Amino acid sequence: MNPVKIKVCGLTRVVDVETVVAAGVDAVGFVFTASPRRVTVQTAVQLARHVPGHVLRVGLFLNQSATEIERVLNAVTLDVLQFHGSESEQYCSGFGIPYLKAVAMADHRSVQQAEHDYPGALGLLLDSHAAGEPGGSGKVFDWTLARALTRPVWLAGGLHADNVGRAIGALKPYAVDVSSGVEAGPGIKDAARVRAFVLAVRRATRQTQDE
Repeated sequence: MNPVKIKVCGLTRVVDVETVVAAGVDAVGFVFTASPRRVTVQTAVQLARHVPGHVLRVGLFLNQSATEIERVLNAVTLDVLQFHGSESEQYCSGFGIPYLKAVAMADHRSVQQAEHDYPGALGLLLDSHAAGEPGGSGKVFDWTLARALTRPVWLAGGLHADNVGRAIGALKPYAVDVSSGVEAGPGIKDAARVRAFVLAVRRATRQTQDE
């Protein structure tokens, strides 16, 4: 098993970007839709400048117009787009940038439908959010629902340092995605929680490789 990738989403401060990069994450997420963690384009420009080239910059959107997304892309260097709404495959793939499609994990049919509907997705981001919401519910869904997936799984939903090892053991995802699980408050990351989360992921990956 390859090392599980780590994405920290909902970054709003330069100091937190520097913290997660120093901890060794593989991707950072900036929220551009209605959320306590939403950032302006101007803020995102500043944050992105502190992200080194080997770390993916992901922009989160929800049923927004192509004009609005293009406005963000014209100002902010993003490597991946992340869609949380009812956007079609054609729409998601129309910006010339790899994309992730978030799936609200109601039941096993949720992932089967998404796998069919979004063949061009870089991966499916599985979360416990309600359909049409940007995520961040802080709740865990039934990980066994995703075992039949053949696409790369980016696992989200209620993850933190104390349960991410079990999640990796159960699902062996391509990546794990955390936001509230490493926060002191909405959009305010806690350095100790970030480091504990990264350590837990690395430990779980080693254990899985040894099995």
